[in-house]
Amino acid sequence: MEITGIDHVVLRCMDLKRMEHFYADVLGCVVTRRNDALGLIHLKAGSGLIDLADVNGELGRRGGAGPGTEGHNLDHVCLRIEPFDEEALRAHLRRHGLEAGPLHHSYGAEGVGPALYLEDPEGNSIELKGPPQG
Repeated sequence: MEITGIDHVVLRCMDLKRMEHFYADVLGCVVTRRNDALGLIHLKAGSGLIDLADVNGELGRRGGAGPGTEGHNLDHVCLRIEPFDEEALRAHLRRHGLEAGPLHHSYGAEGVGPALYLEDPEGNSIELKGPPQG
């Protein structure tokens, strides 16, 4: 068996509409499918998917209480982006009322590269990671 990448990440969401806006309109993911019976939205993120599951939907109820200040269902999602223009990224995020943290150079699947961290509307940490350097 060989792992070739991340297929999908599922986030359990309290406010599905707000989360869809963040991932689609702010980050640029594309809705590829909806499964209203399960309360699930599939968004294309590069070669993988980010799935948003309504905590009040059939799938979301299976996970118990929704995300909150006492705990999250995920540490962070890293989205590999290109190009990585820190100034342009920060300007784009500000237009959506968001601020990213300080610039980091973190290790990822392709090596060490620049990264910014921010939070989605429900407090999940999102890493926007650029190409490897050097």
